[in-house]
Amino acid sequence: MCTRMSSTHATRPSSRRAIRAIACVEAAKGVIVLLAATGLASMVHEDLHQLAVRLVAHFHLNPAAEYPHIFLDAAAHWQPRLVWLALGAAVYATLRLVEAYGLFWERAWAEWLAAVSGGVYVPVELVELMRQPSALGLAVLTVNVVVVAVMVRALVQRRRSEAAV
Repeated sequence: MCTRMSSTHATRPSSRRAIRAIACVEAAKGVIVLLAATGLASMVHEDLHQLAVRLVAHFHLNPAAEYPHIFLDAAAHWQPRLVWLALGAAVYATLRLVEAYGLFWERAWAEWLAAVSGGVYVPVELVELMRQPSALGLAVLTVNVVVVAVMVRALVQRRRSEAAV
């Protein structure tokens, strides 16, 4: 899917490749989160507290100690939230996969979606980078800024080509 080329509007080949690369990344994110949602959903009927007790015992931890106790307590109260987490992950994955499809086929709505969804994270990433500077934080911010710039450029090119017609 990530190698086929078509042109529905006048974009430069380099822009088209960049958009297709972003589409592939979004598809990968969607698939990974969908797998996580499936894993969460499969645990809905499991006894998480019992699983946590077995993990604490396996690692020879004292269940009365502070951190193992916090872990066991969280596992005991986590069950109802699991359904909502799985549902939220499935919705997020669906959004990413739909966005990837639209970007791959050069749809304007997908370019808007990618620009807005990427842009929403930029202020949060900036604040996090100022609070706790890291190479990973800088890389994530840079990638998101590049994605937003590519999408805005594609939208501007689209507008210009439609105005020229």
